[in-house]
Amino acid sequence: MIQDDQKNHSDDWRESEEEFFKKRHRKEGKMQRKLASANDRSKFKKTDQEKYLKGLERGHQAKLSKQEWLEGRVLSIIPQGIVVDWNGEKISCVLKGLLKRDKTQAKNLVAVGDFVLFEKTSEGEGIIASVKPRRTILSRADNLSRRKEQLIAVNIDLVIITTSVVNPPLKPSLLDRYIIAAHKGGMDPLIVINKIDLLEEPTEDETDFLEGERALYHELLNAYAVVGVPVISVSSIKNSGLDALRQAMKDKASVFSGQSGVGKSSLINAITGLDLRVGETVDKTKKGAHTTTTTQLIPLEFGGWCIDTPGIKSFGVWDLAKDEVEGYFTEIHECGLDCKFPDCTHTHEDNCAVQKALEEGRISPVRYDSYQALMESVKEEHVRR
Repeated sequence: MIQDDQKNHSDDWRESEEEFFKKRHRKEGKMQRKLASANDRSKFKKTDQEKYLKGLERGHQAKLSKQEWLEGRVLSIIPQGIVVDWNGEKISCVLKGLLKRDKTQAKNLVAVGDFVLFEKTSEGEGIIASVKPRRTILSRADNLSRRKEQLIAVNIDLVIITTSVVNPPLKPSLLDRYIIAAHKGGMDPLIVINKIDLLEEPTEDETDFLEGERALYHELLNAYAVVGVPVISVSSIKNSGLDALRQAMKDKASVFSGQSGVGKSSLINAITGLDLRVGETVDKTKKGAHTTTTTQLIPLEFGGWCIDTPGIKSFGVWDLAKDEVEGYFTEIHECGLDCKFPDCTHTHEDNCAVQKALEEGRISPVRYDSYQALMESVKEEHVRR
C-alpha cells in the first residue's frame, strides 16, 4: 500500500512537472511571437506602406464611437497642440492614445499637410483619431539617430528648394539632396535662388569672393537646365522674379525648404503680404539664424497653399541606398552606360566614360562633386549619437 501511494505521488509529481514545462514553453513561444511581430518591418516597405496606412485607418475607425467624425487638414504643429483647419475654423487637437501607440519608422506621426479624422471635444478643441493615407511625402533622416524618418510636409505638389547667393553663399550639394528627396517623395522640385541683387555691386574687400559666387551661380543655371530642373532667380528686396514664382505656385500646394538665412520667410511675405518673422545672416560666418521655428500651412489668394519650414544646416536623404544614387543624377547615369565596367563607381576606375565626359565639359563639375559627396555619405554607417 505504501509503495502504491509512493507510486501515485511520483506520477502526480511527474504530471505536474510536465504541465509546468508545457505552460512555460507556451509562454516562451507567445513571447517570441510578440518579439518577432514587433521586429517585423515588412509593413514599412514602400510597396506595403499605402496598404498599411489604409489598414490603420480602418482599424482606428472600427474602434471609434458611432458619432460622425470630422475631416480636417493639419495647418501647424505647435507646443500647445496640432492645429487643424475644419471649414475655415482652427481646432487645437491632441492625438488619440490609440494612434500614439502605432509603431512606425517615422519620428513624428502627424505632419503639416496631413488630412485627419478628428472629434470635437469642446469649442476649438479636438482629438485626432486617424491620419488618412498620404499622397506625397517630403522627409529627411532624423539628425540624431538616422534610423527615424522625420516628416517635413505631406500631400504637397511642389518643393521650392530655396537658396541664396553671397549671404549665405550657394551650397550645391544641399540642392541636389533636396532634389532627390522631392523625387523620392513624388513631388516636383523647383530651385529658387534668392538675393541675386547682391551679385550686382561688389565691394573692394569681397571682389574675389563675389566673382567666385557669380561663376558658381551661372554654372548652376547651366547644370540644372541640362537635367531639366527649373530655376527661378529672385530678389525679394527688388521685387524681381516674384511674378514667375507666383505663377509656378498657382493652384498647387508648395513647401519652401532650404538652409537658414536664405530668405524663405521674406519671399513668402513678399508673395502673400503676410508679416512672418524674418532673420538676418551673420556676416562673419555667412550663416543664417533660425527664425521660423514651426512649420505652417498658409493659404494663397491666387490659389493653392504654401508651407514655410524652419531652416536646416544639413539634410540627410531618408532611405537612400548606394546603388540608387546614380539614378538620380541622370546625366551621370547616361554617360555611365558607356563605362568599361558595369559596376563602375565613376570615381577612380579606368576607361570611365563619366570621367571622360567630365574632362570634356559634358558633365557639370558641381553636379559631379555632389554625386561624389552623396556616394561617400551613404557608405557611412549611421550610429546613434
